[in-house]
Amino acid sequence: MNLSFVPLLQVQRDLYAMPRGLARFREYLRTMVDAATGDLALPLVAMNPMGRDHVPALIDAYLALDAEGIAADAVADAARIVEPDSPNPAQYKVGLVVSDDLKGAWTNRYASDFAHRFESAPLKRRGWLVGLLWTSEPASEVAVRDAVLTSIYRAHHLQTHPIPTTLGEMLAQEGYATAQAGCIGPAPDKDDLEYTRGVLASHLQATDRATVIGCLYGDAGANALGYPPQGLSDRAGFALALHDAHVPRRDSRFKT
Repeated sequence: MNLSFVPLLQVQRDLYAMPRGLARFREYLRTMVDAATGDLALPLVAMNPMGRDHVPALIDAYLALDAEGIAADAVADAARIVEPDSPNPAQYKVGLVVSDDLKGAWTNRYASDFAHRFESAPLKRRGWLVGLLWTSEPASEVAVRDAVLTSIYRAHHLQTHPIPTTLGEMLAQEGYATAQAGCIGPAPDKDDLEYTRGVLASHLQATDRATVIGCLYGDAGANALGYPPQGLSDRAGFALALHDAHVPRRDSRFKT
């Protein structure tokens, strides 16, 4: 993989400087879509062009934090690990996009996060990796690095693995991506981890969205989307995936 960082936060901030309305929406489309080809020019699909004042305020906080510099450094760090080992390595541009899960009527955090992790092949085919920043979370260096690095290592995992379709495959991908990125959470206690392991054991071959989301995101995600809850804590599946990626056990790896 060859990686390059593309600053996108100021692009988004400039769009929010326009009054909310049709003119801003049209400018968003002009910015995102290549006029000559009709294809995607910038990966701003997850952005809420009609976002209210809390969105530009968060972008300002990230700009003040030098989020673009933090992200560029993270990309450079990852590039030294995923350097090409073939004559025709995949080429990716990496950028930060703010997604409005706080007040954006069209953004459900669980559905959007699931799509970002497991259904972003169209963006990857266009050579983009996106680090998503959420309006429900305050600006922080950790958020920037986690967003960028998990996207990179997720793509790196897909260099040698098929797109995951079962819960077990999704857990393996996310365990790799979050562990390689150095994520420290979610981190429940030992009892919760073992309970989660027991619940997930019978669902590792599941491919239906209702079961998979309930297992990955816990009851909060299942309830938010009208799916049957599995009796699991918040992001329980991701917590188990991260834990087992750090501490592999012969009897607990995600069999597929």
